[in-house]
Amino acid sequence: MRDVVEIGLSKSARRGYHLDDIAIVPTRRTRDVDDVSTNWQLDAYPFKIPCVAHPSDAIMSPATAVELGRLGGLGVLNVEGLWTRYADPSKILEELSDLDDDSQATKRLQEVYAEPIKPELIGERVKEIRDGGVTVAVRVSPQHTLALAPVILDAGVDLLVIQGTLVSAEHVSTTDEPLNLKEFIADLDLPVIVGGCTNYQTALHLMRTGAAGVIVGIGADEWSTTDRVLGIRVPMATAIADAADARRDYLDETGGRYVHIIADGNLQTSGDIAKALGCGADAVMVGEPLSRSNSAPAGGAWWHSAASHPKLPRGSFGSAEETLGTLDKVLYGPSEDPDGVLNLFGGLRRAMAKCGYRDLKEFQKVGLVLDR
Repeated sequence: MRDVVEIGLSKSARRGYHLDDIAIVPTRRTRDVDDVSTNWQLDAYPFKIPCVAHPSDAIMSPATAVELGRLGGLGVLNVEGLWTRYADPSKILEELSDLDDDSQATKRLQEVYAEPIKPELIGERVKEIRDGGVTVAVRVSPQHTLALAPVILDAGVDLLVIQGTLVSAEHVSTTDEPLNLKEFIADLDLPVIVGGCTNYQTALHLMRTGAAGVIVGIGADEWSTTDRVLGIRVPMATAIADAADARRDYLDETGGRYVHIIADGNLQTSGDIAKALGCGADAVMVGEPLSRSNSAPAGGAWWHSAASHPKLPRGSFGSAEETLGTLDKVLYGPSEDPDGVLNLFGGLRRAMAKCGYRDLKEFQKVGLVLDR
């Protein structure tokens, strides 16, 4: 039954739950951590861990996309980012890493992202990643998909991520021809991931477009200002569980076509990752935690893609902090930090082992409890 509360005589609201509001309940069985698998596969592409990098220039360059791919995750390069606007953005990234005033940083982000995208650089960046021998994935916004798709497809990517703050299968416009996701995906010969979305109905509609994966959440963390700027905030535990319910109905509707759910929103620790998967996600989109790696392009600074919007920025600039080690250490440890910000996927393995589950699909059945 839906948990609905009356907030006034003419309006009611459904109660939602954040990941911090829930906890995982162990079963009667435990398992040796070495017998646990965190393997994940999207279409024909296998991964060692269910980690998809947030396509922020702060953490994703062609080099870090290759590094993450070799470590078993999926790096996603933003083809509307600095790496396709500048032949060598390293000096700009170094400058950004030295900024500490948020108002100054937002203005500077808007300035550097005003440089036009250079289509020839898209092909060069894709080749850099492909030459690294890993799965090639790039992100494009819905409003630029039709214009940039020919260049992206000619470059030869493996996976296409169409991502905005919020994406729907029924965008309405009286001025521009809207992207018809269903027709666009049907004409492609590669898997497409779309999102973000925050509720059952939108998730179901996005699944019906033929997408291989749906991003759930709006990437909200302490640096996101979408709630303050737009008034939109949907608790992640509820959003993931709703999308999982939509997938169950879509499986029945199609006779078994499985769509992967990728959770994107304030995933800071290994415990957050475990709870997101326990709510029904297949993988997680990790952002700020990867900025703690000493290979992050912005040297520890962090910002969302929407933080550079020329008219309505929706993200604060996170000043560079001391990095905590290699990307390998962030993902797999060893960790000397007791709060779960290092060894992210080692922590996930141990959570699965403590609850007796051997793989990610089984772990989605774990019990949950409200603890707040």
